[in-house]
Amino acid sequence: MIQLGVNIDHVATVRQARRGVEPDPTRAAHEAELGGADGITVHLREDRRHIQDHDVERLCGGVNVRLNLEMAATDEMITIASRLKPHTAMLVPEGRQEITTEGGLDVASLRDKLGGDVRKLREAGLIVSAFIDPDPAQAEAAAEIGFDVCEVHTGPYAEAFFACGGDFRRKRLSEALARVESTGETILGAGMRFNAGHALNYHNVAPIAALRGIEELHIGHAIVSRAVYVGMREAVRQMKSIMVESFSRAAR
Repeated sequence: MIQLGVNIDHVATVRQARRGVEPDPTRAAHEAELGGADGITVHLREDRRHIQDHDVERLCGGVNVRLNLEMAATDEMITIASRLKPHTAMLVPEGRQEITTEGGLDVASLRDKLGGDVRKLREAGLIVSAFIDPDPAQAEAAAEIGFDVCEVHTGPYAEAFFACGGDFRRKRLSEALARVESTGETILGAGMRFNAGHALNYHNVAPIAALRGIEELHIGHAIVSRAVYVGMREAVRQMKSIMVESFSRAAR
């Protein structure tokens, strides 16, 4: 059955606007669990713009589901992840000026550097994931290096969905979904776990959740945004319901 990892970064974004103590990401994680989240995701950025070190420390010892730590492939982050031991370490590209992650990790061009990072994280007992663009060549490179999981960047798909009004008769949208699907097939064929995420929301998530072999979706902004109106628990429940229904329908 497909699973949902809830990214709570933007709960911390609101808190950091006042450098205060609320809203508390750990409490948000607990509410997400009660809504049906199978995992919690946070991105500890180098500039600490939202999630802070103490948040990750509290979450590592305070959640009842999997904790996925998104991070840049730097010595500092490798050291932090190896010490705190979240369940999964996901390597992502990171730019100081970007609002959010703008693309996938270029695994194919960084084989030597990433190979060492993957070995260190696996030696620390972590499952290691790569956030990649919808490109089978990147999935093949990730398999060669030794990643356990590939999360396919669904941002281009989400942009196409919005531009085409969700009309899959439009070539731009059908091709964007096909790229995610073909990359997923490569991931599965290489024996890795197929996850996906970025810019997924309550309108565009169903076709992604219906892809063959997909294991987990990581969704943050849409859920936190809806939680402003209905609460975190209910926002997670609604997203999980859409995902499970789409996954189950595709499996029939």
